[in-house]
Amino acid sequence: MTEQATQTARAARRMTSSGLGQAVRRSKTLSKAGMLEWLFARAFSGLVYPQIWEDPVVDMAALQLKAGDHVVAIASGSCNILSYLTAAPIRVSAVDLNATHIALGRLKLAALARMERQEDFLRFFGRAKDGANVALYDREIADHLDAVSRGYWEGRGLNGRRRINLFARGFHRYGLLGRFIGTGHVLARLLGGNPKAMLAARDLAEQRTLYDRHLAPVFERKLVRWLVRQPASLYGLGIPPAQYKALAADGDDGILGALKLRLERLACDFDLKDNYFAQQAFGRRYGDGPDAAFPPYLQKQHFAAVKARSPNVSYRQSAVTAFLEDQPAESCDAYVLLDAQDWMNDADLTALWSQITRTARPGARVIFRTAADERLLPGRVPAAILDQWHYEEEKSRELCRQDRSAIYGGFHLYVLKGQAR
Repeated sequence: MTEQATQTARAARRMTSSGLGQAVRRSKTLSKAGMLEWLFARAFSGLVYPQIWEDPVVDMAALQLKAGDHVVAIASGSCNILSYLTAAPIRVSAVDLNATHIALGRLKLAALARMERQEDFLRFFGRAKDGANVALYDREIADHLDAVSRGYWEGRGLNGRRRINLFARGFHRYGLLGRFIGTGHVLARLLGGNPKAMLAARDLAEQRTLYDRHLAPVFERKLVRWLVRQPASLYGLGIPPAQYKALAADGDDGILGALKLRLERLACDFDLKDNYFAQQAFGRRYGDGPDAAFPPYLQKQHFAAVKARSPNVSYRQSAVTAFLEDQPAESCDAYVLLDAQDWMNDADLTALWSQITRTARPGARVIFRTAADERLLPGRVPAAILDQWHYEEEKSRELCRQDRSAIYGGFHLYVLKGQAR
């Protein structure tokens, strides 16, 4: 890396730390809550999501994307950003406070620009466990990356290896989420469970039997009950202290009951053969064979469209509100906020929805998720803003039930009142 690139990369890392600190930290620094918030911000500053954990099929059903739409979305692992391109030739502005997620998204764009074969793209980002991926990066992709992203992937981790080598070693097993899932597997086996046994199920009835045998009993062990009462133990799921409190209040049995219910949904409510979230959770990778389930952007029938439309995706390291402040009025058609609002106080929510309302075209759609089954916005965002939007309550509940990721308590769809798009 050149000295200029090094300085730029350091600035990106400082922006990650500063932005996450502002987003998460609400308490006095030396208080218990303040220390937990600081710890979460530190944990969240590197690679968190090697795969995003929201169902893009549900997103697209809610957004009803059409040609020419401008979508503003939090990037995370970029699986959904690219999957939206399968719906229509749209423009996507991807934003994220985390510089590592920006580097991952730009790596995927550079790969799409240089790769001609879907098999290579799938091997790189789907299988993500082949030395040929690193050779392909060095030969075809590296010179076409921006300096900051290239500096990240060619930088070295604590083991002394270049980070790009993660794609030769099972990329999805790394990052905060990947390691959390791996730790969960180890803990379950130590306590008599076996998450991988779920993959042997041939139908929903067998899934229920295997869940009752290999997973449900783990939640009754004292160690698990103690662990889930520690907020820091769930940082690997991307749950900050404020969201932990909401999740703990969602149900009669607190945080333990909420987590058990979500895992039960993942294990029992959807055919595992068609659910790549379950494949990652229980197998720590996508499935094998010609019928294996993948996110839409990795599916063979979508490769040509995703590749052709990928130049319409741009990335910016920023908070959503700050990004929208720079956009013209009535310039956006769809907004994807993931679960970021669970992190926000009332002032943050009001600032965000003020900018969403200003920049939204008539009929624009906003989707987001919440850890708890709650509306979140009423009473926290002024009625003068929120009354300009229609909450699709029945549709939101239906789509939440269809979300194969199964981790959230609520899915929410708001539509700007006025003439439809």
